[in-house]
Amino acid sequence: MDGGGSCSGGNFKLYEELELQEFQDQFVIKSVAAPDRGFSIDHRDGIIEPLNGDSSSSSVSPSKTSTIYGVAGTIRLLAGNYVLVITSRTEVGNYLGFPVYRVNSMRFLSCNEGLKNSTAQEKKDEAYFMALLKTVQSTPGLYFSYETDITLNFQRRCKLVEGWMAKPIWKQADPRFVWNRNLLDELIEYKLDGFIIPLLQGSFQTAQLKLKGSPSTLTIVSRRCTRRLGTRMWRRGANLDGDVANFIETEQLVEIEGFQSALLQIRGSIPLLWEQIVDLSYKPRLRIIDHEQTSNVVERHFFDLSQRYGETMAVDLTDKHGDEGQLSTAFSVEMKNLPNVRYVSFDFHHVCGNSNFENVKFLYEQISEQFEKQGYFLVDAKGNILEEQKGIVRTNCIDCLDRTNVTQSYLAQKSLDAQLQRTGVLDSSESISMFAEDYQTFRALWAEQGDEISLEYAGTYALKGDLVRYGKQTFGGIIKDGMSALSRYYLNNFQDGIRQDAMDLISGHYTVRRDTSPFRAESFSFLPVASALLIGGLTLTSVTLQQAGRNAQQYMSSVLLAGVTAGVAAVVKANGRQFCSRPRLCRLV
Repeated sequence: MDGGGSCSGGNFKLYEELELQEFQDQFVIKSVAAPDRGFSIDHRDGIIEPLNGDSSSSSVSPSKTSTIYGVAGTIRLLAGNYVLVITSRTEVGNYLGFPVYRVNSMRFLSCNEGLKNSTAQEKKDEAYFMALLKTVQSTPGLYFSYETDITLNFQRRCKLVEGWMAKPIWKQADPRFVWNRNLLDELIEYKLDGFIIPLLQGSFQTAQLKLKGSPSTLTIVSRRCTRRLGTRMWRRGANLDGDVANFIETEQLVEIEGFQSALLQIRGSIPLLWEQIVDLSYKPRLRIIDHEQTSNVVERHFFDLSQRYGETMAVDLTDKHGDEGQLSTAFSVEMKNLPNVRYVSFDFHHVCGNSNFENVKFLYEQISEQFEKQGYFLVDAKGNILEEQKGIVRTNCIDCLDRTNVTQSYLAQKSLDAQLQRTGVLDSSESISMFAEDYQTFRALWAEQGDEISLEYAGTYALKGDLVRYGKQTFGGIIKDGMSALSRYYLNNFQDGIRQDAMDLISGHYTVRRDTSPFRAESFSFLPVASALLIGGLTLTSVTLQQAGRNAQQYMSSVLLAGVTAGVAAVVKANGRQFCSRPRLCRLV
């Protein structure tokens, strides 16, 4: 494309293949294509030194040499610096003609020899931080490109000033969606632009369609915001700045017969101050936090959306009874104070149940006029902008995962039909649903996108994936949903505290400082003791009951053991929060 220069990529390209040399006193990272370009990191203190044009940085041979595919940044902890490098990647497709890669594996290089002189407490604290870094190394859903920035949506990049795309890639990026933004400061300071890779966390799905003999490419890019990054239960609602949990911008891009068209949708937690603290119960109680700033929080959130996306329509898919109903009611009350934002309440579970996916049409009937008026973005082969998206639909349920993904995929299909009709690929009476193979491909992309986002936020595959993939619930899907629900319960209660700390550390929400205690009071985990007492009590009760018929003394022992076991179970239930994995670094709000 040549329209305005901004839609096409610039001439800046990152170093793609790097060589990592490990010496006794330092690491050296250099470009394979340009060996004089690179930098060294001192083992003792992690100080970075750009190479001065001499590719032989040491007269001593490295103890190990390996290939890496990017430097994701550095983080300084108590005892030294740690450098995050990409050790494996997979090419997953193209974004506007530029190759996109998924990160398969990462590794932290430790430059922490200062740990030898640390106090016992500092060594203990550093060990916990290092455990968090291991969690970070396995972060799912990270994507990047060496040749273009993928954090900017198509419409925004086309409207940028001339020359923007020629800047270093990290300068082009939308900071909201740069997962490693907090890790790039030192690389930026030393002007190592060719090594600075903005990583996007979210989803990248692409496939070829064969619509009526018109080959086309369908791409779905989801961009996860880092402002309120977190796990399912430990990051709910909004903070005082109006940033919400699980905020994701999803772009559906179609490239066909020289045309490029795109639809943007967003999702995000209900922008109130609320929490849902895990306590071993399957569905912890929701609590709305009464705060004098609540109305301002809602206003700040939607003002930010209007500035970025234009007219906003908020679609609330939560239940209208129980705890969800109270939260939904509080949301609707606040939305009455925002006359420029349309609020639409749709009880998804009540109307659609578990299998009536097509009933989403009743929601569409309510919003279709405004949704179609908001439009989509369309560019022709010469780079001329033919249509602009003038507003956006913001969808939420409780987690902004399952119901939200079903609804967004439905709206995406409606918009795709309109785009294909506008470009002449389909007649005005035709829909992609009439082409079985292409329709299945479309549904599969949206289902896989939903799974990937769910893995990042909840730790499991999405529920209701069958509704997106097949339009109905299948027996296999019911079993899969059940397993995912159990996995969510386990992860939320016993793993997500550590995952939350890892996210807070890597995103800069928690800053390591030597002059303050890094953790809130650490509580002893009673879970192993409680579990042993419960299992032991149940086992002994069972054994003594089998022998109870022999004499009264054993019968009384069974009753006593059963009573003790029931008492332990009651104590565990009453003090559920004490037995769960909790974040130690940051407060919830």
